[in-house]
Amino acid sequence: MLRKNIFTYTQVRNASNKLIDEIVRVDHAGELGADRIYAGQMAVLGSTSKGPLIQHMWDQEKGHRAKFEELIKKHRVRPTVMTPIWNVAGFMLGAGTALLGEKAAMACTVAVETVIVEHYNDQLRTLLENPETNKELMEVITKFRDEEQEHHDTGIDHGAEQAPYYKLLSDIIKTGCKTAIAISKVI
Repeated sequence: MLRKNIFTYTQVRNASNKLIDEIVRVDHAGELGADRIYAGQMAVLGSTSKGPLIQHMWDQEKGHRAKFEELIKKHRVRPTVMTPIWNVAGFMLGAGTALLGEKAAMACTVAVETVIVEHYNDQLRTLLENPETNKELMEVITKFRDEEQEHHDTGIDHGAEQAPYYKLLSDIIKTGCKTAIAISKVI
C-alpha cells in the first residue's frame, strides 16, 4: 500500500512539475514577445502623441518579462528554443503595424492582448485544480492578465477598430499568437 501511495504521489508531483514548466516557459516566451512588440512600436511611434501611452504599456510588459525570467530561474525551467525568433518576430510585428499607423499599432495590441487574456484565463482554470500549490503563480498570472486586459481596452479606446482591414489584421495576428503559444509549450 505504501509503495502504491509513493508511486501515486510521484506521478502527481511529476505532472505538476510538467505543468509549471510549460506555463513558465510559454508565459516567459509570451512576455518576451510582448516586450519586443512594444519596443518595435516605440521605435516607430515613440516621438508621436501615442509615445507615452505605448511607453506605459511597454513598461508593464518589461515587468512581466522580468518576473518570468525570475520564475524561469526559480523553477529551473528551460526557456523555449524559439526565443531568438520570438525576439525578432515580436519587434517586426510591433514596428510593422506601427508603420501602418497608430490605429494599426493599437489593432495589434488588441489582437495580441485578446489572445493573452484568454490564454491566462485558461491557465488560471487549470491552476485552480491545486490552488495551494499554485498560489504564487496564480497571483502573478492574475495580476498580469488584468494588466493585459487594460492594454486591450486602451487599444480599443485609441482607435484599434478603425484601423484599415482591422478584422483581417486582427485575425492574422491572433493566429500567429496562438501558433507561438502552441510551439512554445513544447520546444
